[in-house]
Amino acid sequence: FRDCKTGGYNLESTSADGQRLMALILLIAIAYTCAVLAGRNSRQMGLQKYIGRLKELNRLHRRHSAFWVGLYGQLWVGAMEFWADLAHDLMRLKPSKLPYFRKGLRAMSLIQSAL
Repeated sequence: FRDCKTGGYNLESTSADGQRLMALILLIAIAYTCAVLAGRNSRQMGLQKYIGRLKELNRLHRRHSAFWVGLYGQLWVGAMEFWADLAHDLMRLKPSKLPYFRKGLRAMSLIQSAL
């Protein structure tokens, strides 16, 4: 629940009460659950190394939670779609790196299917 503590949800400033407050909390819970499930799917498929750093040797906890991986997986795919033309130009410039580019593109398609 480290993410919930630092999630930036300032519910007091919304001035919501009653049914509206419950709807807002339910919306936050659904969004959090979706991000966590997407992160777990990405982690199970072995795609976390494309989204963020893996656990380091001297750390007690993972560097990023399933929530973080789920959110940034969506952002990574969105950015890749936005910069697709530039990425393809880069791939043409470096044909020796084509196998690595293909692995990244395959990871992107798997992340899209997990979402």
